[in-house]
Amino acid sequence: MKDFEKKIRAYALKNAIAHEGKAMQGPVISSLFIEGLKREEVGKYAKQISEIILEVNSCSPEEQKKEFEKLEKEVSERETHEGLDELPDSEKGVTMRFRPAPSGPLHLGHIISNLASSIYVKKYGGKFYVIIDDTDPKTSLASAYKDIPRDCDWIFGNVSEYLIASDRISLYYEYVEKLIEKKSAYVCTCSQEKFKEFVEEKKDCPCRKLTAKQNLERWNKMLDKKGFKEGEAVLRFKSSMKNKNPAMRDFPLARIDETKHSRQGNKYRVWPLMNLAVAVDDMELKMTHIIRGKDHRDNAERQRMIFKVFKKKFPWVFFIGRFKFTDLVMSKRKLTAAIKSGEFSGEEDERIPTMASLRKREFKPEAFSKFIEQRGLSEVDKVMDSKEFFQLLGNFNR
Repeated sequence: MKDFEKKIRAYALKNAIAHEGKAMQGPVISSLFIEGLKREEVGKYAKQISEIILEVNSCSPEEQKKEFEKLEKEVSERETHEGLDELPDSEKGVTMRFRPAPSGPLHLGHIISNLASSIYVKKYGGKFYVIIDDTDPKTSLASAYKDIPRDCDWIFGNVSEYLIASDRISLYYEYVEKLIEKKSAYVCTCSQEKFKEFVEEKKDCPCRKLTAKQNLERWNKMLDKKGFKEGEAVLRFKSSMKNKNPAMRDFPLARIDETKHSRQGNKYRVWPLMNLAVAVDDMELKMTHIIRGKDHRDNAERQRMIFKVFKKKFPWVFFIGRFKFTDLVMSKRKLTAAIKSGEFSGEEDERIPTMASLRKREFKPEAFSKFIEQRGLSEVDKVMDSKEFFQLLGNFNR
């Protein structure tokens, strides 16, 4: 692209002038696509674009306008789009979801990744589900069942229904039996080390040869407290052991874990893994559109395989880029540990980016919505510090 740096600066200035002096990376990159930037090149130029945007944002509005007058000719006359793209097949409304795990406080990262789904449901009509994803008994915190609805009501304001995955175990079990009957799942008793060898060598596990009847017997033995012990058996999806992606080769669907669950106690000993629970819920709730982090590409492909077994249409999916903050703790596990150790006074401590803290600091949900709408859907990761982010957010928090 000719004079690429000039064009970056021109579009950054244009975007900044339109938004009270603060340009955003997403809309600038969208404009550069019109100029010839290819999606596969974004990673190569992301740092340069980010640095130019920071330079532009450090200028006063008067300086921005003066400089833009000199570079205005670099901006294409073709119409550029800013904000959230239109969703395909949305004429009859949309059904979307957010699946937080109850392993710690919800935070800024959850807002950035999931607020767009809420905005789309408001725009098109439909249903927005929040599903508390608590099928890992080792990490489920009792306090989260109260805290998650509190935080989601504040930031989204349009949750149609709250569901709890561990209350739907019997439904997941029904789907397991159907998968076994369709010869699309089997119970594997190989050790992890042995199965890893099969994966690396692209060889079938001997358990694959079992009949549906034999697999149902093994499944019932997993459910029986006097049957298999932890680690002795796992339910696997029968995909292909020759799939070019090793992560797709007969991936696990459920395992035995006798840890006492914070909500269900010792009622269950076999717990569905994420791909089984998510696929079942998305089919049952008739999910139409999903926005999720791009680190879930493999999971989406696994879930697509499960949908195919049941001949269901897979939802439209967009993989959103992550905001990587250089100076904020964005791990629920680490935040929980830091609060428990006394490093932070609690979820409302203003030094941490939890929703409870953001609410206490009087940030408005509308400010986050405007921020997300201006950024648009982007697969590009964004690296920034908290000062820069909260300065941008402050423009909308008036």
